[in-house]
Amino acid sequence: MRLARLQQLTTLGLAAFAVSWALYWLAEGRAMLAAAGALVIVLGYSAVLALEFIMLRAAHGSDPAPRARPAELLGAWWGEVHAAPRVFCWQQPFRSLRFADHLPPDSRGRRGVVLVHGFVCNRGIWNPWLARLHAAGVPCVAVDLAPVFGSIDQYVDIIEDAVRRIEQATGRAPVIVAHSMGGLALRRWWAERGDAMRVHHAITIGTPHRGTWLARFAFSLNGRQMRQDSGWLRSLAERESPKLARSLTCFYGHCDNIVFPPSTATWPGADNRHLSGVAHVDMVMRPEPWAELQRWLQD
Repeated sequence: MRLARLQQLTTLGLAAFAVSWALYWLAEGRAMLAAAGALVIVLGYSAVLALEFIMLRAAHGSDPAPRARPAELLGAWWGEVHAAPRVFCWQQPFRSLRFADHLPPDSRGRRGVVLVHGFVCNRGIWNPWLARLHAAGVPCVAVDLAPVFGSIDQYVDIIEDAVRRIEQATGRAPVIVAHSMGGLALRRWWAERGDAMRVHHAITIGTPHRGTWLARFAFSLNGRQMRQDSGWLRSLAERESPKLARSLTCFYGHCDNIVFPPSTATWPGADNRHLSGVAHVDMVMRPEPWAELQRWLQD
């Protein structure tokens, strides 16, 4: 089942459950119970997010990144409470095809962009980016990684197809932007198919380059591959060229509720940029990664 369809069913199912609960208890004359239950159903995810922020705080340990202050964690949680439903209940399930890949006739000679999403996401997460790239006439391709819960190794051909389309349309190596697990998919492709001539620059946003503490609870294959010091991550690092870091900008943050401790989203020798007070999904909409993309598009 496509991820978009699964998230459509989940979103509509929760909405139907909340409405049914409210109508039932209203009919029983229990208005307070009707309202409270509906709110728990609709906003329960915010409690899960809060638990993630508690865990990231506890797991920080001796990580060299600055420890987030309580006010920063609260602000990041609030930002993610707003970002999560927008992405997972609207953009991805219902609007993932809103913006097609953009390869206009005048693409030749221009610098293009490949966008790679992360775990349990699809190309819909990039809609705000795609809208701006379309408006600017920038050639761009946004992938859909499948299978959703398969091995990261299975995404190599998908990224290869996207890069080839940009290469053929523009005659130039693209800038590749990847969020979360997408950065590992990018590195896996890079180790097998990429070289210094095929990637102008790569930008990762909240990518667990060295795994994430939270992945110890993962059941899917790609989730287990993202565990800290996993065999898959060690094997990938052994296959990679040391030159990769020169072409890589890594955005990471001390309020990332999915990839933590924070420095696990950095890579030795890369241009590692700290984003303060912003959570995992909300990172995509921060101005800094977009500005970094614009810088490399002009280079």
